[in-house]
Amino acid sequence: MINQSHSRLPTADELPDSDDTPVDNELQDLIPGLLKLLLSTIWAERQDWFWGTDMALYFDPEDEPIVPDGFLALGVPRIKDENLRRSYVLWEEKVVPVLTLEVVSRKRRNEYRQKKLDYAALGVRYYVIYNALRQVKESLEVYRLEQGEYIPMSGNPVWLPDVGLAIGRERNVYQGVEREWLYWYDQVGERYLTPEERATEAARQAAEAARQAAEAERRAAEAERRAAEAEQRALEEASARKKAEVQLELLRRHLRDQGPEPGA
Repeated sequence: MINQSHSRLPTADELPDSDDTPVDNELQDLIPGLLKLLLSTIWAERQDWFWGTDMALYFDPEDEPIVPDGFLALGVPRIKDENLRRSYVLWEEKVVPVLTLEVVSRKRRNEYRQKKLDYAALGVRYYVIYNALRQVKESLEVYRLEQGEYIPMSGNPVWLPDVGLAIGRERNVYQGVEREWLYWYDQVGERYLTPEERATEAARQAAEAARQAAEAERRAAEAERRAAEAEQRALEEASARKKAEVQLELLRRHLRDQGPEPGA
């Protein structure tokens, strides 16, 4: 934890902003990036959260930072200034991240051992490990900190009360890649759509609305045509009745004019 005996603690601008270790594969960049992208739409009106991707997390000026693949902090400014954050420094932020994420690659980086101990010591409430290489066990593991130890949570998605969201895995297409991705979900398990999916859904709904409007217009035109035909038939029938009545009246007059039959 933070050693408060230092007379002057270094600032974020003075500290290295990464461990200069490149990610082992694209997933360690894309998966945290997708979760951050979703948060930016889910919490578009909120400014009290921050998601860091492959960013140095400093907890003590005398120790090396931890660099999670992703982490979420609540109750901090989303944007500190126009230059954004170079790193996350606990003695400046004064808020421990509520969640950390590690994406396991073929070259493991102590996700199941040292990092688990480090995050527990910091008091990170939820620790999420995603291991796409697993064939038998679940690829997504979510742990909740209880009395200093991480306890596994079950389900998919997994509801995180301290975050107000659930995290889960689902096979889908993102950036043209069809595979299993991590997403945020609401309390009833409905997945939040990406901006691309929302645009596609909005376009689909607009097309459906246009189709329904065109169908309603076609039905209205058909009803109007049938009404016009019915009116025309009624006019023709009325005309025919009038003509028949006139002819009948003429026949009656003719019969009256002829007088009675001889010998009648």
